[in-house]
Amino acid sequence: MALTASLRCYPLLGSAAAAASSSVSLPASTRAPVLHRTTGGPRRRLQRCLCSQQYAEKQSSGSQQQQLERLFSNLNQATMKHEPGSVTSSIFLVAGTTVGAGILAIPAVTQEAGFLASAVTCIFCWIYMVVTGLLVAEVNVNTMCELGSGGVSLVSMAMRTLGTFGVRTACISYLFIHYALLVAYVARSSEIITNSVGIPLWESAALFSLAFGGLCYFGSQRVIGAVNGFLVFSILASFTTLVVVASGNLQWSSLLEANFAAAPQSIPIIALSFVYQNVVPVLCTNLEGDLSKVRKAIVVGTAIPLALFLIWDAVILGTLPGLAGDGTIIDPLEQLRSSNGTVGPIVEAFSFLAIGTSYIGFVLGLSDFIADLLKLPSGQNKPLPYVVTLLPPLVLSLLDPEIFFKALDFAGTYGGKDPFKLSLIMNRCREETSAMSWSERYSDDLEAPVPPIVPGGKFTLSFVMGGALLVIFSEIFKDIMQLQGLH
Repeated sequence: MALTASLRCYPLLGSAAAAASSSVSLPASTRAPVLHRTTGGPRRRLQRCLCSQQYAEKQSSGSQQQQLERLFSNLNQATMKHEPGSVTSSIFLVAGTTVGAGILAIPAVTQEAGFLASAVTCIFCWIYMVVTGLLVAEVNVNTMCELGSGGVSLVSMAMRTLGTFGVRTACISYLFIHYALLVAYVARSSEIITNSVGIPLWESAALFSLAFGGLCYFGSQRVIGAVNGFLVFSILASFTTLVVVASGNLQWSSLLEANFAAAPQSIPIIALSFVYQNVVPVLCTNLEGDLSKVRKAIVVGTAIPLALFLIWDAVILGTLPGLAGDGTIIDPLEQLRSSNGTVGPIVEAFSFLAIGTSYIGFVLGLSDFIADLLKLPSGQNKPLPYVVTLLPPLVLSLLDPEIFFKALDFAGTYGGKDPFKLSLIMNRCREETSAMSWSERYSDDLEAPVPPIVPGGKFTLSFVMGGALLVIFSEIFKDIMQLQGLH
């Protein structure tokens, strides 16, 4: 990540004797080693941390130490000034990562259910995905407390809570889904650029990767936040224009159509549209482990895409009455393109902007993950994680943009891209998220310094894990039935 941070994290011990003893700080240039789960022996309860300046003031004055909301302070190593993360920039990062070009295709999978049923499904999926993001934040901040270091990614989180086998499966799922989507982003954006300006496809792909990848590597937290905020506002502007153009024949009575029996089949695709959890560790580091700010960024940042999903779904399904429950499947976006010539350019502009913001979020998340995986020093902007993040998607998008989808469809059952199969991997990641939270909260081997920010205890965690498993097994069952139908 482009943020340059210097950490001085002072964990406070629970007992009075421990509080009187000296605390040990971890320098920012050292990434703490990956934790290994231990059994037996005394456990130390970690609490909130004090930044070095305030800790020194408290020690010198002899006054009682006070608990801070943030765990550490992000310092600009050039100016040595405190640079706290911006909640607004974090909201834009979440919103930009979540809003992808796939939002325009949602009515294609919700049309049979109708707007009313699909709206309820969208809100349900939003709540579910907000909960999974908050669980990631909870485990991430607890891992920060135990390691005494920022820049904690899924690698350290999984090793701390799930052990060696858990971290291996989590890494495979994480890398696969991120590279698959980054390849798709580069391929689609280069196609848009080539169609617009007429340059060769490889030049378009290289230009897109260098521009947005260079922003992530060279840009400071403020610069990335400003650019991402501008892109999000541009998305909203193009989306508003598209809605105005498309809503000319809106029939309000059509919005009351509902076929709740057809709603469950759209859940995997709708849930896949709320992918942002990869940037949660980045948020936790940018916002200095302040969970109240992280929670606000996640809830508000995902509420923006939810509003866009509902508005677009209403506009499209409201102009195509009578589809709920009749079994007729059409492509609403293509029908809209053919009926209005101004829609095409607006759709291309919206798609490019949405891909750009999603690409930024995925590059920041994956580069942070790779830095942790390679055990590179935190707080330093090393080029290797960005090279490993940016180069493979660029090369694969030029050689074979559908290579990951072909890997998913290796049996030859389906042709082309199958987003349902992609959703299986995403649900596998959500299952691992709930498993990490369960292990952290209820394992005798771990201590959770931060109180749970997701209520409901075991019921909530069981619901998250059960929902992910239900989607996985339902899609596997569907594949088996289709295979039997072919034979």
